[in-house]
Amino acid sequence: MNSRFISAALATAMVVMGASASAEIKPADVVWEDEIAIPASLTGVPGDPAEGMKVLTSRSLGNCVACHENSAMPDVPFQGNVGPTFDGVGARWSEAELRGIVANAKNTFPGSVMPVFYNDDPADYIRPGNAYTAKAYDPETFSTLLTAQQIEDVVAYLTTLTEY
Repeated sequence: MNSRFISAALATAMVVMGASASAEIKPADVVWEDEIAIPASLTGVPGDPAEGMKVLTSRSLGNCVACHENSAMPDVPFQGNVGPTFDGVGARWSEAELRGIVANAKNTFPGSVMPVFYNDDPADYIRPGNAYTAKAYDPETFSTLLTAQQIEDVVAYLTTLTEY
């Protein structure tokens, strides 16, 4: 009888954990604080700083270092100087503010050229027309530039950058 109770409790816990792990907040449902910060995690799952670093440096993902310099990554070539340095960003901004900036920097900095990484409304993007020979806008496959978990991973990495 006791082992059945434990098995049932474990199964329930696994379902609850699985449900919370997959409770991704869709872009249209994101709750903003003062149009700058996103206080709640987009996934309910802690971000992984190592994965966030991959997103920052991968040309096929965030490619953040194309515009931002990060002295914590001296081996990453071709770092940009268009945007502010990542040095000390974890001390300058709260986690909620970083989440807002990474998801949609245009809320905090209206004139920013930084891409909107977490929005799935095609009206908010300028995409090439159908005659464009690369990846043109397709309403069937249109999605955010980064996933909710990738946003959380980037934020987790950025919060570690507290030194100037």
